Amino acid sequence: MMPAMAKLQFCVLFLVYIATQCGSVNVDTVSSAINIKNVDRTIDISSQLVKITSKVTFENTGKSPVKTFLLAVESSSKANLAFIGAKDANSKDLRLVETTVKGYEDAKFWRFEFKDSINAGATASVVVETVYTKALKPYPTSITQQEEQLVKYIGNLYFYSPYPVTTQKTNVILNTKSVESFTKVKPFSQLDGTIAYGPYSNTAAFTEKELLVHYKNNSPFLTVTRLERLIEVSHWGNIAVEETIEVEHTGAKLKGPFSRYDYQQDHHSGPASVRSYKTLLPASASDVYYRDTNGNISTSNMRVKKDSVELDLRPRYPLFGGWRTHYTLGYNVPSYEYLYYSGNSYLLKMRVVDHVFDDMQIDELVTKIILPEGSTDIKVNFPYAVTRFPDSLHYTYLDTKGRPVITFSKKNIVENHIQDFQLRYTFPRILMLQEPLLVVGFLYMLFLCVIIYVRLDFSIHKSEHPHKD
Repeated sequence: MMPAMAKLQFCVLFLVYIATQCGSVNVDTVSSAINIKNVDRTIDISSQLVKITSKVTFENTGKSPVKTFLLAVESSSKANLAFIGAKDANSKDLRLVETTVKGYEDAKFWRFEFKDSINAGATASVVVETVYTKALKPYPTSITQQEEQLVKYIGNLYFYSPYPVTTQKTNVILNTKSVESFTKVKPFSQLDGTIAYGPYSNTAAFTEKELLVHYKNNSPFLTVTRLERLIEVSHWGNIAVEETIEVEHTGAKLKGPFSRYDYQQDHHSGPASVRSYKTLLPASASDVYYRDTNGNISTSNMRVKKDSVELDLRPRYPLFGGWRTHYTLGYNVPSYEYLYYSGNSYLLKMRVVDHVFDDMQIDELVTKIILPEGSTDIKVNFPYAVTRFPDSLHYTYLDTKGRPVITFSKKNIVENHIQDFQLRYTFPRILMLQEPLLVVGFLYMLFLCVIIYVRLDFSIHKSEHPHKD
């Protein structure tokens, strides 16, 4: 028999081994057999978002086939990263798995695999798309009502990669000729609203050099600080969606007084302010309402298109830097477009979030899905990582046990996150008769009570009848 102390030591060593193995699952090494032959990068900073598209050509300089490659984001930018995606030469999405590289714990890494291995001496191309939020800083941070908004962008002049790069070039898209200053590293050129850098040759792995652009940008700097999305599913043919949205202008703050007279008379007044914006809803959306704490906002307009319903939302007042607004938007959609069933098994397929406005950025999204009472075996598949909260119950009219509520949240959302989730659950179809039977039973008991009340005599004294002599 093994002594008690020896058993304890064995258990401790076993747990340490397991923890070490689990921790090393997502640790990768940089292969010296991989080289990046060419990078063609575009940095779009014409809106409030920073959108970087890089066409990367990988080359296998080793002697054996390679299938796994790494992507990286520098430590100075990872806090602002909202989305990263990659596609192969056939425009098919590649699955990215977050990982780490020993010795570079400050950076963020993703591992991906090609469908087929890259043979020795061969090349393969990938298009990498990244989107960053709050990477553009207003400078100066405060402006008057008449002034233009200037912003600063600070990034990396080179493509950040764990592999050496043979040649690369970068185009910075501004959509304005008003540039106060920018980084000048030869070769470079400036033409209209574009700054071209490169080509640069033989860049070492993990190379960083500051790229700074100070320019005019009057794009709407709107941030949805919080969005609460409520989806209520009914098996009687309707799905109700309601969104409570808090919006803030996160551009340069307004300095000095605001003159509504000047704002209305001069169309050039408040160039960085936001008068209105467009929201896109599903094409089948109906019974749309838009209101705030004061009631319905009648200044909005709605246009029905073939593939969407376009709402032109105009707040009660223009939004300047630091100003906020709060409103509720709701609509109904037919359930047959989003709810599928086979027997007692149901599948709900809907968007995680709608298109709030162009180049949107959402700090926090909280989505609640209310299922019919009696739903069980609930399973949810999300298109990306979210935080799911414990399920709860929601009570409304004619409910007895309560309706299941699935709640999840996601932070730092952009338009690339407009994707569908899938929710599967089981619902006995016989339970659809529950509410009608409750109504019938209630009316039956009500009428029965009325009949009993009318038939019975509850008076204390009996009425006296005259007797015949």
